[in-house]
Amino acid sequence: MSIWAKIATAVRGGATEAGEAFIDHQALRILDQEIREADGELGKSKDALAGIIAKRKLADKKVESLKSSFSEYEGYAMQALDKGDEALATEIAEKIAGLETELMGEEGVAKSFVDSESQLRKAVAQTESNLKRLKQQVDTVKATETVQKAQAAVAARHSGAGSSMRSALDSLDRLKNKQAERSARLEAASELAGSTEEVSLDDKLKAAGIIDGGASGGDVLARLKAKRSG
Repeated sequence: MSIWAKIATAVRGGATEAGEAFIDHQALRILDQEIREADGELGKSKDALAGIIAKRKLADKKVESLKSSFSEYEGYAMQALDKGDEALATEIAEKIAGLETELMGEEGVAKSFVDSESQLRKAVAQTESNLKRLKQQVDTVKATETVQKAQAAVAARHSGAGSSMRSALDSLDRLKNKQAERSARLEAASELAGSTEEVSLDDKLKAAGIIDGGASGGDVLARLKAKRSG
């Protein structure tokens, strides 16, 4: 492969990486926007659910009220029959028939609210779960991206031969070496001073006749004469 082909390949590779980096960055921005919009829609869904629950409760109260009236007028009808007042009992029966028809209608309304509430609750719970999972994934990706960028920055500063961190580390090594050399010199000087002090003390002891200073030439000659005569 020629040098120009290699350069072209490198340029294409760099352009691809730059394009992918841009797309990835845009993907995170899109996800953030989608999450914000989903949060807004979820809030609206919760408001709608609250409205359905309120209507269902009102329908339940209406049903209970109609049931109470139904039982009440049934009692009145029985009393009218007990008194033999057929006309009054018939009028009450008509009232009861109207209450029964109304009760059936209200029970149907209440049931539709119950069904809607159940479906909406499931939808809201599922949306919350999916949204929570998506947020966790996005947060994890962002945190990992931040950490890896920091690691890459440190590695780049450390690896470059002319980098400030490399220079600082080289200076640190030089200082350590100088300190080690200085410490060794101080130890040698201390040992030398001690040795000199010992020699000087030995000379003083010999001069004072406290310790033997070793044989002299006269001593050796006297010893040889004695050995010869013996």
